[in-house]
Amino acid sequence: MYERIEPARLAFDADGTPRSERYGDVYHSSAGALGQAAHVFLAGNGLPGRWADRRQFTIVETGFGIGLNFLATWAAWRADPRRCERLHFVSVERHPFEGADLARLHARFPEIDALARELAAQWPLPLPGIHRIALDGGRVVLTLLFGDAASGLERLVCRADALYLDGFSPALNPELWSPRVCHLLARLCAPGATLATWSVAGSVREALTHAGFELQRAPGFAGKREMLTGTLGDALSARARRPESPRSRHAIVVGAGLAGTAVAQRLAERGWRIELIDEGSGPGQGASGNLAGVLRPLPSLDDNRLSRLTRAGTLHGLRHLARLESLGHRPRWAGCGVLHLARDREHLAKQAQVVESHAPPADYLRFVDREEASALAGWPLDAGGWWFGMGGWVQPPSLCAANLAACGDALRTHFGRRLAALESTAAGWLARDSDGQVIAESPHVILANGTGIRDFAPTTAVPVRSARGQVTHLPAESASAPRVVVCRLGYVSPAIDGVRCAGATFLVDDPETGLRAADQAENLSRLELMLPGFGLTLGDPPLDGRVGFRPASPDRLPIVGPLPTGERPAGATLAQHLPRREGIVAVSGFGARGLVWSALVGELVASQLEDEPLPLERDMVEALDPGRFLLRPSRARIRNDE
Repeated sequence: MYERIEPARLAFDADGTPRSERYGDVYHSSAGALGQAAHVFLAGNGLPGRWADRRQFTIVETGFGIGLNFLATWAAWRADPRRCERLHFVSVERHPFEGADLARLHARFPEIDALARELAAQWPLPLPGIHRIALDGGRVVLTLLFGDAASGLERLVCRADALYLDGFSPALNPELWSPRVCHLLARLCAPGATLATWSVAGSVREALTHAGFELQRAPGFAGKREMLTGTLGDALSARARRPESPRSRHAIVVGAGLAGTAVAQRLAERGWRIELIDEGSGPGQGASGNLAGVLRPLPSLDDNRLSRLTRAGTLHGLRHLARLESLGHRPRWAGCGVLHLARDREHLAKQAQVVESHAPPADYLRFVDREEASALAGWPLDAGGWWFGMGGWVQPPSLCAANLAACGDALRTHFGRRLAALESTAAGWLARDSDGQVIAESPHVILANGTGIRDFAPTTAVPVRSARGQVTHLPAESASAPRVVVCRLGYVSPAIDGVRCAGATFLVDDPETGLRAADQAENLSRLELMLPGFGLTLGDPPLDGRVGFRPASPDRLPIVGPLPTGERPAGATLAQHLPRREGIVAVSGFGARGLVWSALVGELVASQLEDEPLPLERDMVEALDPGRFLLRPSRARIRNDE
């Protein structure tokens, strides 16, 4: 079910200390928030000394609050000449502040003004799930999990080197200090992990001790006599898996579409060398070659996996576009908004119910009636529906090109060469073309080559099928209706360079590469359903458009993760029990949602290869794992209406 996020409300004590009216407690010591962060959490965890000269260091915090522990840690990291290469800060918060209130609170601390402004520029909307924010050129990564701490920590995937326990008083918010939360934190720890907290309550000490931590009392901050520090006990440290560095940060990425270029860019930013192979003459020429695609989520009342993943993908995709722009690489896109019209009266009622039940931020999703929908589109419509004000259209080839441009010198491209064979070697994998010539060799291979993945993966593990999609191109004057993207069993874009895109068909196992008049007629019929009477303005349009073949999965979710061998040992009930082909990762099954999922999946794959905190919850990662089809055989049929 959907976890509704209720933002914190700004309030202050008589002395000006920010206070939570919900919990009846202050967010930090009245003696000084930054001083408390430095004394309790940094010094209590032996920082900055413990991250010195490390490639990465991960901190997990309970209770982000107003974010001063994070900002103080970031400032200490910047000031340390021996800082780790990459700092991960993971924090759980059930009631996050809205951006304007957070900025107001941070304005009271001019010494961290520059950092606070950079954070404010990327502060996420109060929506459930994981929000990943790249700061300081991507060297500081803030992973925020908005929602209940216990359920969130249970689904979090990371290896914590240090814990900041900073919730409200155990007497006022006992759930955050419960034995269950303490055990979940212990499960997340890397060997030798430490903790620090200002609380010395007996219930807290007992819960942490039972969870396997060895505790010590230390002098507290300001007027507080004592605080707690601790380390993960020897027994748990011995069982905890120490993250292993990749044997070589060098990978072959097969496919220069949305998926492959996103993976390449995220790995390159982490210092990997990339060998990119694609049979096209440049990026975005296959299924990712359309003039425009739609970036928007797909909500549902029960917030099912598809809904959660499209929400996470859309939000991460928007941040990715902004990040590329900040680096000087500008993909073609416009956040003009997306209008998702109801199919019928029953669907309209469901759309209204979703908005009423979820109460999302208006910037993210609103329900609009027919009159407002018509005003937004600039065309008289026959129904209302969902309005995604942050959504819009993106030109996929330009995004692919921007991803590769951001790789810089870390990228070596092999365009015009088709991968024909992969050979196992002592060094990993050898990629050969159709003439038997070696293209590249690397310990790691990411198969992001659309439907071509079927040539290198067992169909029992990757049951990808080809879905033919035909988009219709219509001549359009600038600023003509619709002014926004409109969806209703299809989509239509605003005018882009004198062309309007309408579509798209979705036909499984249809190999026809040429444009078909019947498919154009279908697209025009859908266009009439979206914009009644619009067809009368078109006359008899010529047959024009584009055909692409998209990799579709049976359950409509992407296929992402280490590639299984296709075998299922007796008694294997979990994906982790399945044997894998060492060094090969599958990235496929995006269907018609490559724009929505590619940036998030690129970050997921890079995080998995680097053993970093993951940008998706554990159950979602498992839902994408290729091994799911071996554990529960897939439906053979893929609907032609994705």
